Amino acid sequence: MKKKEITRCEWVQNKPDYYMDYHDNIWGKPEYEDQELFKWLSLEIFHIGLSWQLVLSKYDQFMAAFDDFDIQTVAAYDEDKVTELMENEGIIRYRRKIEAIIHNARQVLDIQNEFGHFSEYIWQFTNHKQIINHLNIRLTKSPLSDQVTKDLKKRGFMFIGSVTIYSYLQAIGIINDHDLTCDFR
Repeated sequence: MKKKEITRCEWVQNKPDYYMDYHDNIWGKPEYEDQELFKWLSLEIFHIGLSWQLVLSKYDQFMAAFDDFDIQTVAAYDEDKVTELMENEGIIRYRRKIEAIIHNARQVLDIQNEFGHFSEYIWQFTNHKQIINHLNIRLTKSPLSDQVTKDLKKRGFMFIGSVTIYSYLQAIGIINDHDLTCDFR
């Protein structure tokens, strides 16, 4: 008996194993844990202007450099830590992005104080339901990403825009944009 070939989204074809692992196990799957939500937001910020493959290839280095994206820890980073991160050749060394990650960790703490969990806040925009797109077109932003971006900016978040937030919403599974033929849909 022949084993069925796995069908993945077109954009992940011929990518390295770590990229396919991201597609298969993370992208489009609902995430509710605050630290994971913060981590993916941070990595999406590092993605701005660069390839996602580059960011994922540095995943382990990012995790080590940013203390596993522990929100409390990152929020407490000072100028010495920024200098240390700027000297870390294993990550993307862009000062404004690094400073935005630290600043945004503080904003996540404020949201946790208001909502109990960052997850409660971010999932409220869809009434805690996943949006499953039924079109085989690749969107880069939507009215939802516009709305979330506007609210995050109002709350002081830095280095974000609707395209970045759309990608983030895909990463954390609020939006499931897997191709219609993808086995991971």
